[in-house]
Parts: sequence; structure tokens; C-alpha cells
Amino acid sequence: MTRSGEYRWDAEQYARNSAAQFQWAVELIAKLSLQGNERILDIGCGDGKVTAELARQAPRGEVVGVDSSQEMIDKARAAFPSVPGLFFTTMDARALSFEEPFDVIFSNAALHWVKDHRTVLRGVADSLKPGGRILFQMGGRGNGEEVFSVAAQVVRKVAWQGCFRGFEFPWGFYGPEEYIPWLKEAGLAPGRVELIPRDMRQKGRDGLLGWVQTTWMPYTERLPEGMREKFLTECVDAYLSAHPLTAQGEAVVEMVRLEVEAAKL
Repeated sequence: MTRSGEYRWDAEQYARNSAAQFQWAVELIAKLSLQGNERILDIGCGDGKVTAELARQAPRGEVVGVDSSQEMIDKARAAFPSVPGLFFTTMDARALSFEEPFDVIFSNAALHWVKDHRTVLRGVADSLKPGGRILFQMGGRGNGEEVFSVAAQVVRKVAWQGCFRGFEFPWGFYGPEEYIPWLKEAGLAPGRVELIPRDMRQKGRDGLLGWVQTTWMPYTERLPEGMREKFLTECVDAYLSAHPLTAQGEAVVEMVRLEVEAAKL
């Protein structure tokens, strides 16, 4: 599971509300220093625009984007139907299976949707050439702590608590202390594994609401459709009450990214 096969993604909505994730991905791709002929796997490819950027920078190579959401894969294929060397397929990150290994395995803003990273990393190691490398960035320990704390307070209100009995926080936000041993266990040599504070900025209240509408399915899918917008609006307004818009009219959420570089032994 990458963009979580447990949830139904709105690929069009994601495309409209993922500018921050794309910018982070472009910056992350630059760290790969690609030669242009690599075979690359993009785990959690979403709507495909990041995978297409990888393909642009590896014009003599091959790039495969995988995602557990069929809606996302359909969107990616429709958006990039004829880019040479670019392919998309539906696949769970915990069940990677390829006949040909990769030089590079990349993932941006996706793997925090998976809690069981040991299984993911075993599949990653099996899918890499000897000496192949990985570069991942995902939500890390402390990511969005303040906005998720607001959501937890709203969930506990009488109006909502009946819908959230047994609710467990769905994302896996980890730090180097967990991740370095998992890499070694999978046969991957850790390089740089670090937590990086990173603000996410959205255009006003509507931008923040768009982001939660796009990504908070673990909350909204527990609610009747007619109650979802009210719940999200309450969360957004409570957050902005405590964290007002900037002078530029931006909603700021303090994020923490876990960035992982490693190589196959």
C-alpha cells in the first residue's frame, strides 16, 4: 500500500491540491544527480507528474511508477500517455515484484501511508541492482503534529465521537532510530537518514481545506458523506483559530520530513 489501497483517492482533487508535494519532489530529484540512463522505480507515484519529471531527467533510461490506487494510475496514464520510457502500474508497496532490477528507487510524500516499512524495504532490496540506491522522503516523526492534534480534539467532541470509536492514527511517522535498523535488516546500507523540518504553505483557508479534503480520507471515510465537509471545516477553522493566516494570507502547517538515502550491499 502506498497511497493507501484502503482509501479511495480523488485523483483530480489530488492534482489540484498537491503543489507543495510536487515542489518537494523536484528538490528531492535534484539530489539524485541522475546520469540520464538509469532504470528508476517511483513508489507511490500518485497522479504521475513526479514520475514524468524523473523520466524527463533520465531520457535514455526507463522509469516505472507504482501506486496502490487504481484511480491514481488511471490519472497518470491519461496525463502522460506517450512519454518514452515511462510506465505506470498498480502495485502495493508491500508487495513489489519485478523481473528486472532498478538502479534507483525513489519515493516522495507517499510511504508514511504505510506502517509496515520492514516489508516495504525487503521488497525494495529485492528490486535493486547490487550497488543500487534509494532516496525516499516521507512524513517523519512529529509531522503535522499541531494540525493532527486539532483533529484529535474535534474527534473527541460528542457530535463526532460516535463515528470514531476504535479509530487509530493511520500514518506511520518514523525517525532515524527506527529506520536505520530496518534498512540494515533488509540488506541496505544506510547513508543519510534524517528528520527535516519543513513548512507546508497553502493559499488561505480554502487552500488548507482543499489539502485536508484531498488527504484526510482516514477521517472522512468514517463519516456519512453529508457530514464530511462539516467535520473538515470544523478542523480547519479550529486550526486557523490557533494558527492564523500569515500577513500574505497563507495557512502554514509545520511538517517534518524523514529523508532516507541508502544503497544495496
